[in-house]
Amino acid sequence: MPDTRMLGAARLEAAETPLFTGPNWDFGGLRRVYDAIERIAVDELGLDFYPVQIEVITSEQMLDAYASVGLPLMYRHWSFGKRFAYHETLYRKGLQGLAYEIVINSNPVICYIMEENSMTMQTLVMAHAAIGHNHFFKNNYLFRQWTDAEGILDYLSFARDYVAQCEEKYGVEAVERVLDAAHALKDQGVNRYAHRSRPNLAEERRRNDERRAYDEATYNDLWRTVPTTDKDKQDPGLAEKQRQDLKRQLGLPEENLLYFIEKRAPRLEDWQRELVRIVRLVSQYFYPQKQLQLMNEGCATFVHYEIMNRLYRGGQITEGSMLEFLHSHSSVVFQPGFDDPRFSGLNPYALGFEMMSDIKRICEEPNEEDREWFADIAGCGDPFGVLRHAWANYRDESFILQYLSPAMIRRFRLFHVADDASKPALRVEAIHDDWGYRRIRSALSRQYDLSRREPDIQVVDVDLTGDRCLVLAHFVHDGVLLEDKTCRAVLRYTAALWGYAVKLLEIEAPTDKVLKTYEISE
Repeated sequence: MPDTRMLGAARLEAAETPLFTGPNWDFGGLRRVYDAIERIAVDELGLDFYPVQIEVITSEQMLDAYASVGLPLMYRHWSFGKRFAYHETLYRKGLQGLAYEIVINSNPVICYIMEENSMTMQTLVMAHAAIGHNHFFKNNYLFRQWTDAEGILDYLSFARDYVAQCEEKYGVEAVERVLDAAHALKDQGVNRYAHRSRPNLAEERRRNDERRAYDEATYNDLWRTVPTTDKDKQDPGLAEKQRQDLKRQLGLPEENLLYFIEKRAPRLEDWQRELVRIVRLVSQYFYPQKQLQLMNEGCATFVHYEIMNRLYRGGQITEGSMLEFLHSHSSVVFQPGFDDPRFSGLNPYALGFEMMSDIKRICEEPNEEDREWFADIAGCGDPFGVLRHAWANYRDESFILQYLSPAMIRRFRLFHVADDASKPALRVEAIHDDWGYRRIRSALSRQYDLSRREPDIQVVDVDLTGDRCLVLAHFVHDGVLLEDKTCRAVLRYTAALWGYAVKLLEIEAPTDKVLKTYEISE
């Protein structure tokens, strides 16, 4: 016999007046919807997030946000205008849509929503970005370790003003030359390991002002006329021990090329070093996002799906709104087949959402296979506790390696193919059996390992008392060399910043064999 108290409670819950009934929205309606979403996120899902600042913008402003890499404040550079013109042309011709939202990892989190959205889409966007992305930004260890949500907006304001001041003082072309070179190296301008403390962006402006005041107070033009000795002639070479001591003092090898240039480039002026530093710190801000796309978008998509369904079950949105939401949601998580013309790899929204939905199923309704593969969480009855732990402590690579289930491998029809260029045929290495599932999971996780997708380039040597040639090494994995034309162009930018010749060695990582050498003069 059914429990009449539970049925009555369900009827009362479903009888709640809808938050809205049509497509039009107003600011009062946005406030009511956000409050309802926040109650579900906190009370039912147990999420923890920054305060939210919601800003309604036009399509033109959304295009402008695209151009400035999604940041609300940004210094001027010609590449942003180029990007704006590109996206605007595609949008006006109907070849590209616009994102429903952009969310900024700051405190408070800034969530941009388009005024053209219907009220249903505004609800979806706030659940997705203002709650889902927000929780992930605040709790994931990579964002906590490498970004400064408290200081990013103040630092962007400082960076914009500083670049404008440099343009007025030194000229636009001189500033652009430095920014062009730094932008070319921005992927090699991040700290990948926690051997340095997280940048405190809130202190950057104060640090720059103090340094400038000190330089002005201690400057004496007489130092310009003091003769110096030519150490290059006095010391024709260094002993091996001295060279090793010097390398240790310089902190070599150094993974962060922009950091080394900023600190050690002999010819850079102070304002040029500050521009390099600005590009480096902004690049560091984006570094975690490159390792967390699947998890970040999967978390936000899963959260908005849960919230929208709970709003519907509670009678707070209508059936029409629910159908509109499902149409948009199914488009976002659509995964084309490998033989579909639209296929371009695994959709991070699809894989992330399905894996998180699968974790919920394993926690609530496991089968024997789940109990064998996930004994620690199968049937635990706390799916959101498990998910909150995963969102906080994993990145894409480790999340897949830990939580990709055989059910998901079958659902996405994954298999592992060995593609050896030296052999005339492909070989299917892993199929759907116990051993194959593990091989597939391991192989897929490696595809999300950033160290395999981006070249491992390090500063390995420099002779500051000799010819000042900067020596870089690219450690080659799986035989993948740098593309020749692009490599030479980037090395020219490196030489422009360094001020002297730059040499790059392509070294086979397992054997230390030098495969190729590039050398670019200043």
